[in-house]
Amino acid sequence: MSEIPNRYDFKAIEQKWQNQWEKQQTYKVEIDSDRKKYYVLEMFPYPSGRIHMGHVRNYSIGDVIARYKRMQGFNVLHPMGWDAFGLPAENAAQKNNTHPADWTYSNIDYMRGQLKQLGLSYDWSREIATCNPKYYKWEQQFFIEMYNRGLVYEKRTTVNWCNHCQTVLANEQVIDGACWRCDQPVVPRKMNSWFFKITDYAEELLKDLDQLDGWPEKVVTMQRNWIGKSQGLTCDFKVEGMDETISIFTTRPDTIFGVTFMSLAVEHPLIEKLIGGTEREAGVKAFIEEIQLEKQRQSLNEEPEKKGIFTGQYCINPFNGTKVPIYLANFVLLEYGTGAVMAVPAHDKRDFEFARKYNIEIKPVVIPEGVELNPAEMNEASTVPGNLFNSGDFTGLSSRDAQKAIIEYSEKKGFGSAHTTWRLRDWGISRQRYWGAPIPMIHCEKCGVVPVPFDQLPVTLPEDTDHSKTCVPLHQRPDFIATTCPKCGGPAKRETDTMDTFMESSWYFSRYASPRNATSPLDEEQTSYWLPVDQYIGGVEHAILHLLYSRFFTKVLRDLGYLKNIDEPFKNLLTQGMVIKDGSKMSKSKGNVVDPHELINEYGADTVRLFSLFAAPPERDLEWSSKGVDGASRFLNRVFRLISGNLELLSAGTAIIPQELNDSERDLHRKTHQTIKKVTESIEQNFHFNTAVSAMMELFNTLNSTLGDQKKEDIAAAVAGEAISSLLVLLSPMVPHFTAEMWEVIGREGSIENQPWPQFDREAAKEDLLTIVIQVNGKVRSRLEVNPDIDDETLKEKALCDSNTMKFIDGKPVRKTIVVKKKLVNIVV
Repeated sequence: MSEIPNRYDFKAIEQKWQNQWEKQQTYKVEIDSDRKKYYVLEMFPYPSGRIHMGHVRNYSIGDVIARYKRMQGFNVLHPMGWDAFGLPAENAAQKNNTHPADWTYSNIDYMRGQLKQLGLSYDWSREIATCNPKYYKWEQQFFIEMYNRGLVYEKRTTVNWCNHCQTVLANEQVIDGACWRCDQPVVPRKMNSWFFKITDYAEELLKDLDQLDGWPEKVVTMQRNWIGKSQGLTCDFKVEGMDETISIFTTRPDTIFGVTFMSLAVEHPLIEKLIGGTEREAGVKAFIEEIQLEKQRQSLNEEPEKKGIFTGQYCINPFNGTKVPIYLANFVLLEYGTGAVMAVPAHDKRDFEFARKYNIEIKPVVIPEGVELNPAEMNEASTVPGNLFNSGDFTGLSSRDAQKAIIEYSEKKGFGSAHTTWRLRDWGISRQRYWGAPIPMIHCEKCGVVPVPFDQLPVTLPEDTDHSKTCVPLHQRPDFIATTCPKCGGPAKRETDTMDTFMESSWYFSRYASPRNATSPLDEEQTSYWLPVDQYIGGVEHAILHLLYSRFFTKVLRDLGYLKNIDEPFKNLLTQGMVIKDGSKMSKSKGNVVDPHELINEYGADTVRLFSLFAAPPERDLEWSSKGVDGASRFLNRVFRLISGNLELLSAGTAIIPQELNDSERDLHRKTHQTIKKVTESIEQNFHFNTAVSAMMELFNTLNSTLGDQKKEDIAAAVAGEAISSLLVLLSPMVPHFTAEMWEVIGREGSIENQPWPQFDREAAKEDLLTIVIQVNGKVRSRLEVNPDIDDETLKEKALCDSNTMKFIDGKPVRKTIVVKKKLVNIVV
């Protein structure tokens, strides 16, 4: 008899099954009206050149779900593609003296091979790359249709400008206030940009969050806060000595008698009139320039030091006629509200800090119950509601009643009204770069802005053969710009902005339904069958923008007639945690990256997959552990050796389970069905694959122990065969190559991918009756035979009603009853 190898040959096995799946197109799917569909999707990757452990984890999670649902009888769509446009490709192309298309497609080829090496069950026939003109042609068509419906407009906005390079920079290209390429200072510049009117859908985007009960609550909350619906008062403050007003919006009209200054954004359109020709003009303009430069340099999460400057002008509070000094402040944003904020330092944190810094009056007007507010002694703003005082006719009202009364008063007097505002702002999609989808518009001096006719789409990027010109922005390419107006036939200029790459990722999941359709972006039959996505998986860092834009775009495509009866793109959402090593997220800059390619070469793809699934629940961060990888490898090799050493017994597992089982057989049979139940529940309830793997390891240990402790002829082949068959099928979504090979080795019919998910037998899974000891005041007085899944309250009732126990209680009052799980009940009298 030949010696059993210590380890299975993972390289040969994995290559064998990957070749077979590809040859047989195992995971290719089509519409099947007789089967219920299931669409599982992981957020598609940017083709950076190599997959990382975050990819491995994300895609392994999705693959388990796809394979599991497939074995449950669903018609599973599980596609893959590439988010292929964007700034990183330009940077890499310039660094490597190549064209971004060459760099991108080369990376796609390499990463596709890496993903196939992981054995992921993708339908590769549906693969898309967003930089392909056959893809972005349709989003250019969407753009034009949205423009025709009033959902697209152009306006002037502030961008990052590098004088040395004579180009606009994306925020990511500004490093410490300087150009990433030449290190020269970046300055703000106003220029025209294109916007989507996402605000037209603000109410629906907010309302439909209530439908998303399959999303993590924290993500729904983040979306709700980003949309930011606020209801309150819009009110006009007249500028003293001018025929001008400053409009404000506040959610706290009950504090309006406490206004002690007005703060404007440095971009507010009224500033020029306020300071023009005054002695303060030069100083205010210098302040504005300083703040705009600081805004270019600060990160999104950075809270800047509060700065301001007095304009020298005043406005009048319409409620009490007091003069209010007008300041510019760096924390007021033109994009939110009206770009002007009535400042109530006694009741707002930012206003309080600003007032203390610039020695501005602090005037409390809302007093919480049981609190005294002395402005000179206040260390912070009082932000909680209370009762009004020093507020004219509204003094004595509660905050709630006062808000309503103050709004009604302003409407009666004609200087204010109830108003709803939104934090959400329209989506600026213009990017002044090369590697992106060109915006399909033409500028004609005679006709104005004219869309490119549909039959002239796609507007493609100019192809560079001279790499010295690679990535030159479109506005520096005269050959691209010059064109003919499709309306009048005269000379015209092409739009030179390209689209934000969020555009591509906002509808790619819909295109997967009919990716090869050359006559329409979306096929109604296909999208009606496959959409929405049943399970979407990706990082929580995309919880706001990508998901919000995808929700918006789905509603737009519905209203354009491309999607039927679909309001939301993703029915369920799983946001997986990061992969952590040495206390930090894996990244090249931190030098803590573990290359999955090296791990696969050393341990095999199945081991890497198993580790990533077992190390932590999917929503939690995964702490990298080389011991964990070794442990996953040891487990698979132990299963391999068990099968190899008991092949004759385990190969005979199709027989019917005998009615009479000895103790070892009954324990193994019971453990098999308990494991099926546990694994199924772990996947169904919360995708806790770690607990599923633990349960399968316990089953293996029971099987291994049973075969080791007993003579093989004393173990029914049907019981042992059932155990190993169940173990392999349960494991197969996680380690598909290994289980496919072992299924073949033990001689089971058909491929393991086509096996139905096992069903557990409730009777078989039940533990034998438990013997529970009953004590009275610590002394054993009786015993009960009970079902092992009995709950504590029922057990207490049974113990107190037991005839033997009642004799020793003897009518005395029961002080407490203590249950020790599955062991005893102690009754204290």
